Amino acid sequence: MQEYKSLKGRPYPLGSSFDKKGGLNFAVLSKNSQGVTLEFYKLNDLGSPFVSFELNPKKNKTGDIWHIHIIGLDFSLLCYAYRFSGEYSPEKTGDRFNRNKLLIDPYARALVSFDNRWHFDAAYGYDKAQKKDVDLYPSPVDNSGPGMKCVLVDDSHYDWQDDHHPRIPLNKTIIYETHARGTTMHQSSRVASRGTFAGIAEKIPYFRELGITAIEFLPVHEFNEDEIIRVNPKTGERLKNYWGYNSLSFFALNSLYSSSKEPGGVVVEFKDMVRQLHYADIEVILDVVYNHTGEGNEVGPSVAFRGIDNRLYYHLDANRFYKNYSGCGNTLNCNHSAVKQMILDSLRYFVSEMHVDGFRFDLAAILGRDASGAWIGVNSLLRDIEEDPILAGTKLIAEGWDAAGCYKVGEFPPGWAEWNGKFRDDIRSFMKGDDGFVSALATRICGSPDLYGNGRAPYHSINFITSHDGFTLRDLVTYNNKNNFENGEYNADGTDDNRSYNYGAEGETGDIEINRTRIRQAKNFVTLLMISQGTPMILGGDEFYRTQRGNNNCYCQDNKLSWFDWDFIEKYREVFDYFKKIIAFRRENPIFCLETFLNKSDAHNPEISAKFIDWHGVKLNQPDWSNISHSLAFTINGLSKITSIKNYDKRFYIAINAFSQPLIFELPPARPKMHWRLKADTFEKSGKDIFADDEMPARVEGSIKVRPRSIVILAEK
Repeated sequence: MQEYKSLKGRPYPLGSSFDKKGGLNFAVLSKNSQGVTLEFYKLNDLGSPFVSFELNPKKNKTGDIWHIHIIGLDFSLLCYAYRFSGEYSPEKTGDRFNRNKLLIDPYARALVSFDNRWHFDAAYGYDKAQKKDVDLYPSPVDNSGPGMKCVLVDDSHYDWQDDHHPRIPLNKTIIYETHARGTTMHQSSRVASRGTFAGIAEKIPYFRELGITAIEFLPVHEFNEDEIIRVNPKTGERLKNYWGYNSLSFFALNSLYSSSKEPGGVVVEFKDMVRQLHYADIEVILDVVYNHTGEGNEVGPSVAFRGIDNRLYYHLDANRFYKNYSGCGNTLNCNHSAVKQMILDSLRYFVSEMHVDGFRFDLAAILGRDASGAWIGVNSLLRDIEEDPILAGTKLIAEGWDAAGCYKVGEFPPGWAEWNGKFRDDIRSFMKGDDGFVSALATRICGSPDLYGNGRAPYHSINFITSHDGFTLRDLVTYNNKNNFENGEYNADGTDDNRSYNYGAEGETGDIEINRTRIRQAKNFVTLLMISQGTPMILGGDEFYRTQRGNNNCYCQDNKLSWFDWDFIEKYREVFDYFKKIIAFRRENPIFCLETFLNKSDAHNPEISAKFIDWHGVKLNQPDWSNISHSLAFTINGLSKITSIKNYDKRFYIAINAFSQPLIFELPPARPKMHWRLKADTFEKSGKDIFADDEMPARVEGSIKVRPRSIVILAEK
């Protein structure tokens, strides 16, 4: 029998922390609980506790923090969890304490269960046997056996090998949004460790070839992939939570994304991946979900926050119910000082200990709401994150809305970048051929000064055409309507506002002309993305024309519908090569990556003759801003005296024709001893659609024909 003893402990830091002599301090926040029990389990026997410690509120509590220090145990063989006691009074106080339920430490760095999966059936804090108002009665069921436990992680000796943050400026960043599992899960990925962080590392040569500078991962925090009880009506297979937007811990990484079977092995594997990506000058951005948790509404499970201190962690409605600004059943009380501290600690941990370079905040408008739900913007957690000294230099990207109608794109504090949903919508509508979007097109090309011209910069606009949430690029030009029946919700889920077009046939077709138009449109979209001021983000797999067969909401499809089929690279080599080359074109030309707005006036004002951009229509200096216009051209002047870009003096002429017929565009005169030469023409097939500078064909004089639904780029040389 091991000899061990407990000491008073200290209230900070929260979570578990080793001392120099091998002891371990535990600290957990719970303001309203009446008692706390810390239980240890052997990693080879997770069914019942090895030893338990009852915390004495007089000895082991400072303020609202419960704490204890344990020495004498071999922690390498153990894991732990908590039980909290107190009132179970959902209607009276909002408290839902139930000491029958095993709860994880919110600050745990890794988690484990007997099969490394969550088991919600025994985790409900209420009595499911009741016939009515079930959540009002505490559950008598103890869930020691299947309950998730916390791994004691000590990776302080990890060798980072002089790793450092690449610190690529946001205006020079090209983001690649992808899923840590789905990227390499398909057998065509040909990696040794499919569906894992190690698998991502194996694909680094590919990411370098493509030319992206940052990978933005969908959520990698722990979540329950088995929480969905529906089946795929087509295959009968159980659906999974694939995307992971239901975090149950804000420190622990999802062990499903690790090739290691050792408890806590995911931590080292993630660090290895980050280190290798950094060595290739690729940054790591995490999609984080601090607006709600996977515990759901009043009939959800109790795995952590609800059982630790329900009314502290959540926005409650009449005590019993939960305010649902997230659309996922609950809303974290993000601007409570204790919750705010937990979120900041989570961010600091991933920056300082895991070397993460940035974060994309899901439904970030919620982080700007106070306890009453009102938007407080610069006075909220958003400002605390921006001003935190440990997070200085970290990329902060907001999804500037929430599920309850709070839309604040363009209104976040100055240090924040934002997903620009208006860029996506306006570009889609214009290229689809909708009336009334030519002015919006010009505004988006200029970096959305209507949103970010108030003292912010063009790069604060994260420009995108597609993301995980919606159609892939291929499906955007293949389907008029979503096809989400396999999600088991009768095609009622997913947005209907897709602004997509199939060009003559719904879904896949053998029609050669339709397929040529679709590929041309795919090139058009990525071209506009790369020539627009702002920070471009592409959806992983779009570069090789990935399809989800019209499903615009694959959150529950952990299968080949979502996984990358890497054989598409050769099958759609034309698309892949064009992506590579247009990305390289942007990276080679800082004229498309400005740090400031050079045109202070409205981009679409026909009276303006700008020095940086001159707008044209088919006639020189006569842009057609009318409601029925479907074309626009412009000259972009990169002369250093205009842009202040050193050793750079390039000019480009770009003509965009979203019309169904060819148009002849007059060209501006080139500078003395220079000529316009064809850089890109999206109408052409591979080999003639985009050229290196030293391979551009013969000069173009006077005018140029821009064929239907295509874009031409001319370079002055």
